[in-house]
Amino acid sequence: MVTLDASPVFGQLKPGELNALRSVAREKSFPAGAEIFKEGDAGDGIYLVKEGLVELLGVLDAKAAYVFSRVEPGDMFGEMAVIEDKPRSATAIAREPTTVYFFGRKEMLRLVEDIPPLAFVFLREISSRLREFNRHYLEQTLQTERLAVVGRFARSIVHDLKNPLNIIGLTAELAGSEKASLETRRQSQGRIRKQVDRISDMISEILEFTQGSQSAVILSPSDYGIFATHVLDEMRPEIALKSASFELAEQPPSVRVHLDPKRLRRVFTNLVHNATDAMPNGGKILVRFLPSEKEIVTEIEDTGPGIAPEIAGKLFEAFATHGKAHGTGLGLSICKRIIQDHRGWIGARTEPGRGAIFSFGLPLAARR
Repeated sequence: MVTLDASPVFGQLKPGELNALRSVAREKSFPAGAEIFKEGDAGDGIYLVKEGLVELLGVLDAKAAYVFSRVEPGDMFGEMAVIEDKPRSATAIAREPTTVYFFGRKEMLRLVEDIPPLAFVFLREISSRLREFNRHYLEQTLQTERLAVVGRFARSIVHDLKNPLNIIGLTAELAGSEKASLETRRQSQGRIRKQVDRISDMISEILEFTQGSQSAVILSPSDYGIFATHVLDEMRPEIALKSASFELAEQPPSVRVHLDPKRLRRVFTNLVHNATDAMPNGGKILVRFLPSEKEIVTEIEDTGPGIAPEIAGKLFEAFATHGKAHGTGLGLSICKRIIQDHRGWIGARTEPGRGAIFSFGLPLAARR
């Protein structure tokens, strides 16, 4: 139980000032769960908790209310509506049997005029209340954002897993056919194994991205032409299921590049899957290789609608996406990290009358 002279709010007032305050104070008691006032009520007075506990709730949406402050004995509440002469902006609920000191609006405003230190008391309490509200609001916002991030990650994972799972399903159905030859079953087994490995690699990449892994990147000198040819050939059956096809402007050149095959394959698959997503009714994926003395540039162009201007500058940011029912843009963020780990660069552009063009450059291995 807290008396007026012992309260942190009014405890520094002089005895005469406290007596003036007591003369206008009325005690009110509320059972647990009782509503002291609700949002929208007139600001008829100020409350100070003598004993008990009060929660101030604000409505976030039509379905939920958020507790942004808990008022304990010795603390004041309800002053904002009185000072602003506006309706209550929150609802006050007694969470346990509670007794309060109530100061009517007219009486309190008159006391503020007669006792200047009271104005400072209210200023200090308002500042403290705003700080507390900001802290709770930030906590709630962060929690909401965390949940939203989890949801976006879940959608991203499902989106990325659908393609290999579809291939596994179709291949298993083909291999299980009574007419399937031993060779068909052997090939199916190999294709399913590749897709399982691909799923494992996808999950590893997503975990690496979300955990901010700083594990060492091991690159080995490889023939880029052989690597790119193998990856594209491996993807042809998959994109054919989406009524799309590859068109090579030229064969991948035989140049030496330091690379991690598993991770760089992820770049190809992400860019190609983005291209097929942009062409729901089918289309062509044109692949170009542009070698120079210092690097090899790979371009992947689709016959879709191109890159929307509003997303062009954010393509490689995590969760940036546009016009897709699924997917979050996480794939392109992973692509950017992989290419940077290969000491290269990645970009995107759209030209009039053409679809999206994604390019990435990798430095050539030094000649011996």
